[in-house]
Amino acid sequence: MNRDNHVVICGPRLSPIIAQVLEGDDNLRFEKDHAWHLVDQHTGERYRSPQDEDGSAGDFGYLGRLPRLDGRGTFLYIAGIHAIGANGVVHFLEHNLAELYREVRTKRFSTLISCRYNPDTLEITESRRVTPIYRHES
Repeated sequence: MNRDNHVVICGPRLSPIIAQVLEGDDNLRFEKDHAWHLVDQHTGERYRSPQDEDGSAGDFGYLGRLPRLDGRGTFLYIAGIHAIGANGVVHFLEHNLAELYREVRTKRFSTLISCRYNPDTLEITESRRVTPIYRHES
């Protein structure tokens, strides 16, 4: 993880190192009760995957630029509640990268993305930001 221009796509359940890095985000969290979900620590709002709630074709994902473990830079982090949620984050980046870069440049941040997809093809049909862009102070 200590490389320049590194992108990580992996949930915290599968990687203890990622779980450790995510603990440093005071704004957004993955949590688990009966199912994994995302929590906005400022508003208390819980973002649960529609797949788990009513079976509909949607999910949520986490997008952030987080600190490298060696303290000498950052990496781009993408994860969904389910794998399709990570695809939704990538879809969001494909359509909003220039705007996101204008807002955060190379600073640390995190935000949550909602996505919808075609259940037959698993193609992402829409993605949008559902939380503010939380800026992380260095």
